[in-house]
Amino acid sequence: MTEFAILDTPTSADPDPDEFIRAAMQWHFGEDTGSPDWLRRARTLEFDPRSDVKTVEDLALFPNTVNELRDVPVEDLIPRGYRGRAEIAGIFESGGTTGAPKRVVGFTDWLDHTLAWMTTRLDGWEFPRDTNWLAITPSGPHIIGTLGARLSASRGGINFTVDLDPRWVKKLIAAGKADEADAYAEHLVDQAGFVLRTQRVGVLLTTPPILERLSRHDDLVKLINDKVRGIQWGGAHLDPDTRDLLRNEVFPQTRLCGTYGSTMVLGGAVERAGLTDDDPCIFDTHSPYITFSVVDPETLRPVGYGERGQVVMNHISKGMLLPNNLERDNATRVQPPPGAVGDSVADVTPVETFDNEVVIEGVY
Repeated sequence: MTEFAILDTPTSADPDPDEFIRAAMQWHFGEDTGSPDWLRRARTLEFDPRSDVKTVEDLALFPNTVNELRDVPVEDLIPRGYRGRAEIAGIFESGGTTGAPKRVVGFTDWLDHTLAWMTTRLDGWEFPRDTNWLAITPSGPHIIGTLGARLSASRGGINFTVDLDPRWVKKLIAAGKADEADAYAEHLVDQAGFVLRTQRVGVLLTTPPILERLSRHDDLVKLINDKVRGIQWGGAHLDPDTRDLLRNEVFPQTRLCGTYGSTMVLGGAVERAGLTDDDPCIFDTHSPYITFSVVDPETLRPVGYGERGQVVMNHISKGMLLPNNLERDNATRVQPPPGAVGDSVADVTPVETFDNEVVIEGVY
């Protein structure tokens, strides 16, 4: 189907964003190619995606439907265009921060694509190749576990893991059991210490709360500075002062690179390389597949560059269409790199409440 060839554009080439969006609309809303879920939803829309959605900005026409992914049978999310030949790497769930988890399908073709993009960004940070990784992250239904394992393997390393259950930590905090949450987090640090003391580890993948806990243990700080040459953090927010402290005073011998994303976009953004200590932490997306916009939460209209608003995320690929998802984060709107579409974001912070629920980050 040559009309959809642009949806299979390799990472080494950048598709024309408008052509890509138009082809994706034809694919996801074609009777022979779209998923049962989107074909069913199309009948309720007040516009025709095939004729009315032509640019990234037009994705704002869609209603935010991600909350409905708590209940949709995953078979209904698979586009018919795969003709039963879709290779699924996993069914991934959101962290459950604001209620029952939402589910998306992680297709192998998409994961291969976004990991190829991710690894070029890590090369830009001069992250080491052919070295082992230690991932202190969620696994199971959480996408970061699969991404971390595949990313380390693609860069020639063995992946050591310490499993982290973010839902349990959030449940403990919500119940006022801070001591139990603290004990669990220290248990994670203990497990990481066993690996760091006995194995060759060159990259650490974890969250800011875990990094902060590691920094309280002088022996582990020394091990990380001696062994680790790249720290990739994400999954929770990192304020500017703590970021500066971690990269310049606690772990000065390693590179500290942030990621910001969501299961609901099946990936995310990577911290821009080459920033100075005076620059904010800027995240650039994998556009046009993953795009952000920063909007006024009341009007949902874009704020000006340099102004703060709430983050809206879009994912468009051959396997999934997840548009116009208002996230639980505020950020400063930043111009994207040349040739990219959508917004870059800086100084990301969580909103206090989301979907009438108090936002609890915990350790992820």
